[in-house]
Amino acid sequence: MTSIHVQDLTKEYGSRRAVDHLTFTVRPGRVTGFLGPNGAGKSTTMRLVLGLDRPTAGTATVGGHRYATLHEPLRTVGALLDAGAAHGSRTGRDHLRTLAAGNRIPVRRVDEVLEETGLAPAARRRVKTYSLGMRQRLGIAGALLGDPAVIMLDEPSNGLDPEGIVWIRGLLRRLADEGRTVLVSSHLMNETASFADHLVVLGRGRLLADMPMREFIDARVQPRVRVRTSDPAALKDVLGRHGYASTETEDGTWTVDHARVEDIGRLASEARVPILELFAAEGTLEQAYLDLTSAESEFTAQPQEA
Repeated sequence: MTSIHVQDLTKEYGSRRAVDHLTFTVRPGRVTGFLGPNGAGKSTTMRLVLGLDRPTAGTATVGGHRYATLHEPLRTVGALLDAGAAHGSRTGRDHLRTLAAGNRIPVRRVDEVLEETGLAPAARRRVKTYSLGMRQRLGIAGALLGDPAVIMLDEPSNGLDPEGIVWIRGLLRRLADEGRTVLVSSHLMNETASFADHLVVLGRGRLLADMPMREFIDARVQPRVRVRTSDPAALKDVLGRHGYASTETEDGTWTVDHARVEDIGRLASEARVPILELFAAEGTLEQAYLDLTSAESEFTAQPQEA
């Protein structure tokens, strides 16, 4: 299995420690979301894994090997860190052909990834004429070029239109289902929630969380139940007698904090309170993320006074 393994990784720039004794493993067969506020060390960590920076201490390996020692690295690791890296005067196809030639990848593979990323109609246009979304697709095509076991993408949804965002979700899921190791850095919580199985969260260069996404959310966002009834007074009475606080929302449903569906359903049934709707109001990734990282942001805007 080809995993990304980070062990006691540290990177200092002068007196500033960008990465602080990080240890985590990104495993095959799942999409790992790589999260953290600006300045948390995500991009630096990815650069260290790819050998673009040298660590102050610790190691970052892919399949047990440092990136610099990989033979024909595009066949092992495909990465997108900067959608603007392609030379503007080259065509999209020529950019990919150059990458392919350096890793002994057949030219037919260039045409395959152009088709896969939807860029075939623009393959012979110069990159400088591409929109940001098209450049993102070109960068993803480059990451897929060597049919690698490991995929690392930094903000891959940036600049994509709605169709492109749906496409990238499906692509990430397919890559993981094929048994590849997929690491995706993003600031978009709702988007990450749509594709990630597992999360690695950083704050000020340190590891804050490394766990399945659902566990991450459930550990930080209180369970709530939403319920609608034709007898609000009876519902509020039975909830109050059992220690549950409830609030009515504008649409006529009631929100019950620190509660689970099975408990509220049982109480309502025993008290013969008619229930029209009953469902769990699951916490979101955004809520859990903000709860964890609120004290870890390096750059925080202050609220405006009225």
